[in-house]
Amino acid sequence: MSGGAKQFRLVDVILSVICVVFVAEAIAPAAAIGNSQFFWWVFLIIAFLLPYGLVVSELGTTYSDDEGGLYDWVRRAFGDTWAARVAWYYWINFPLWMASLAVLFPSTVNAMTGRSLGTVPSLVISLVFIWAVVFLSFSRASDSIWIMNLAAVLKVGIAVVVGGLGIYYALSHGFASDMSPSTFLPSFDTGALTYLSIILFNFMGFEVVATYASDMKDPKTQIPKAIIWGGLAIAIIYMVSSFGMGVAIPSSELSLDSGVMDAVGIMAGAGSILLVLVGIVFLVTLVGNMVSWAFGVNFVVVCAAQDGNLPRPLASVTRSSRMPKGASIANGVIASILVAFLPVANALGISDLFWMLFSVNVVFILLSYIPIFPAFLKLRRVDAEARRVFRVPGAGILLRVIVWLPVILVVLAVLATIVPLSGSADEMTKLPGLVAVVVFLVLGEAVRIISGRRSASIYRGMETDGDPMPRAELVATDGEGDSTL
Repeated sequence: MSGGAKQFRLVDVILSVICVVFVAEAIAPAAAIGNSQFFWWVFLIIAFLLPYGLVVSELGTTYSDDEGGLYDWVRRAFGDTWAARVAWYYWINFPLWMASLAVLFPSTVNAMTGRSLGTVPSLVISLVFIWAVVFLSFSRASDSIWIMNLAAVLKVGIAVVVGGLGIYYALSHGFASDMSPSTFLPSFDTGALTYLSIILFNFMGFEVVATYASDMKDPKTQIPKAIIWGGLAIAIIYMVSSFGMGVAIPSSELSLDSGVMDAVGIMAGAGSILLVLVGIVFLVTLVGNMVSWAFGVNFVVVCAAQDGNLPRPLASVTRSSRMPKGASIANGVIASILVAFLPVANALGISDLFWMLFSVNVVFILLSYIPIFPAFLKLRRVDAEARRVFRVPGAGILLRVIVWLPVILVVLAVLATIVPLSGSADEMTKLPGLVAVVVFLVLGEAVRIISGRRSASIYRGMETDGDPMPRAELVATDGEGDSTL
């Protein structure tokens, strides 16, 4: 999938990490945790981010030719069955996420203008956003470096503005939230635990950088450095921006979709130039974030479709840029259908479609990460001769703790996000999302079984069948003459 002259420099890779991993729309849900979020940030940096970053660095550099990223790693370890599930979870999260941001787009315009758009204008704006992302994703990642770099810089700018305004606002007007030491202690109530998955979500995406390996000059050294420096920068950015929101709006009153705009509106004034500028920049970052994720997600889909683990039409690519075409169009269609559900959601009393779609997207992206960690351990055993330029330190019990602790945290986060943990009214609002998760899980199994029927044989992993067949031997053309890879 390479072949272009342009290559990522280390600074490009780090900015790509920030663009992919740092999602501005997740600032408000994270800030909704309250002051205890700072404890959870530090705890999860140690217990999840560092182990996850180390594991992805080793896998990404050892198997730098695996442009399917986490899908290929799981396939090497466990074969087609689990690889197909990972590919589905990883893929379906993207149109769900894109749909949630499409809903967020018109609400941000509402906050900027102070006017409420009608259903039809909101739907039009959402659809324009979706298909703009689809068509931008037809360009090569290396040709779109400027989009990702710009989005990364703008995201940092939003964090600095919100954090800086927060400090100024606190000094001038006092804190909107209780800042006593006890409020910084970890909270274990169901409301706070629900949003902990957002912090984990905010750390995810480093494996997307591994799919850029063919466009990097030296992926074996660039990937680990980008993950380490990018991860630390992202954690700081989130905590600064969350602090700014927390001093402007009490966490109990924080809107999950328009929280950033609400905070800036309170601190800078409704209708102010700064509010409009932040709103415009925020919208640009939504587009940049989706485009950067599309590059990674769509290549995973192409690889899975070629292997017979997803529908074959998803493997098609464009003639000019040889970028995924079928996957991109499918993303747009699914997201458009979900956005068109808005009037129905209102009729059913689902007041926050953004959070419902966003939480379901979070669940599937979390589920797709669980097999990575046991796959890492198995590949260490069955492919011990592979050249590992970067190696996760430790062995024995220490290595197993590094691997299994993130798995436990992800499982707990999934349960807290989508399963009603009590009979309270707030917890029962999770039911529509839980139903959606079950529906997509069942649909994924059906897709996996049907797609697998056209395969002559099922790959069972390196331990049984040796190295997977190079995909260069699987090249074919679709009915329109476009190469599938």
